[in-house]
Amino acid sequence: MSTDTNTRRDFAGRGLIINLLRAVHLVGVVGLGAAVLGAVTSPATAWYAALLVASGIGIAALDRWAEPAYFRQFNGQLVFLKLVLLILVGWWTGVDATLFWVLLVASALMTHAPGRVRHRQLF
Repeated sequence: MSTDTNTRRDFAGRGLIINLLRAVHLVGVVGLGAAVLGAVTSPATAWYAALLVASGIGIAALDRWAEPAYFRQFNGQLVFLKLVLLILVGWWTGVDATLFWVLLVASALMTHAPGRVRHRQLF
C-alpha cells in the first residue's frame, strides 16, 4: 500500500465528476445486466455496453490521475480483469449470465472493501 500521501492529486470538482460517472456506470451495468438476462434487446445492448465501458474508462482515468500507482494496486488490477470478463460476457454465449454475476459481485466486494485491501500495492 502506498503510504506517501504526496503522490495523491486532486482538483476541485473531481468528486462530483466521479459521482456522475458512477451514476452513468450503474445505468450501463443495469442495462447490460437486463440484456444479458434477456429483458432488453439489441440495439439498446450496445448503448448500455458503451455507457458501461466509457464511464468505467473515465473513472479509471481519473483514479489513475489522482493516484499514479493506481494500476499497481489491487483495485487497478481488478479493472483489467473486469474488462476481460466483460469481453467474455459479450462473446461467450451460454455462460454470459454467470460471468455477469461474477463481475457484479467482484465489483461490489472491491468497492466496499477496506482501503487497505483496495489500495494494496501488488508491484
